[in-house]
Amino acid sequence: MTVSRNAWLMGAIAIFAALAPLVFPDYRTQIAMLWVMIIFAQTWDVMGGQMGYNSFGNIVFFGIGMYTSAVVQRDWGLEYFIGLGVGMALGSVIAVAAAAIMGLLILRMRGHYFAIATLGLGIAAGEIASGWDFIGAGSGMVTPLYPGHIDGRNLFFDYLFFAIAAITFLCLKWLYGTRFGLTINAIRDNEDKAEAMGLRTGTFKAFAWCVSAVFLGLCGGALGNLLGFVDPRDVAFAGPTFGVWMVLMAILGGKGTLWGPVLGAVVFHVTQEIFWTHLLGWQRVALGLLIVIIVVFFPLGILGWARERWPHRFGHRVEAS
Repeated sequence: MTVSRNAWLMGAIAIFAALAPLVFPDYRTQIAMLWVMIIFAQTWDVMGGQMGYNSFGNIVFFGIGMYTSAVVQRDWGLEYFIGLGVGMALGSVIAVAAAAIMGLLILRMRGHYFAIATLGLGIAAGEIASGWDFIGAGSGMVTPLYPGHIDGRNLFFDYLFFAIAAITFLCLKWLYGTRFGLTINAIRDNEDKAEAMGLRTGTFKAFAWCVSAVFLGLCGGALGNLLGFVDPRDVAFAGPTFGVWMVLMAILGGKGTLWGPVLGAVVFHVTQEIFWTHLLGWQRVALGLLIVIIVVFFPLGILGWARERWPHRFGHRVEAS
């Protein structure tokens, strides 16, 4: 994709983000969740797509951000917007610290061992939160009421989540063009060879996980306020839904690419909303079938499939046989 196409695409998305909540006021919550899904897919792809470490534990950083923000707003006595900002920032910092500590412990594992270990992290985090009275245990926590009308609240979070998604995209776009991007791609292609070349792979792997945690912590800290409630298993550490969806969306769009996770998140979110609207009662069955179709027919994702079919449109030269 050329630079001019990127610019046009980003401009179109910015116009959509600015106008869609005003033109479609009844769908403001769905639009906000679309940006959340894009954040999920982008942050998972740092580890799973760009570096080749399939993590099912990224949901932990999202939950940490959500609970941290809720506790700050509950206990620190701050005005709503100040409390939200402080809670999101602190949630992001604690999520990064957790990523650094957990990275030291389990990033020595590779392949299926790493994936299974991270799956256990997500489950363990949900169980710990369910038994911790300070954060409401299994009953969860109610977040502060937005100081205004519900339409204003939804509009505010529409723009807030778009801002987080846009910052995430631009930061990752810049990072992938630096030595960091080249190194995590080298780890994905052949970690042993990367180490033999003198690259400090352990440091880059930990840093990659921290990058994911930064934006997931911010996102979690804000989403608790939009939903109005923080639950340990179904919201904050929702591995079977959010935790799996972030993997699925990146694969659907084309993992290991800049735009693939964004495309996958859009397709997945729109499809899911259609299922929930028209197939009520069968929506999870339909979603399961969608997952099977994605894995079987689109192993490279939509973007990978399109690149194979029309390589010249993505700037790849095809030699005549």
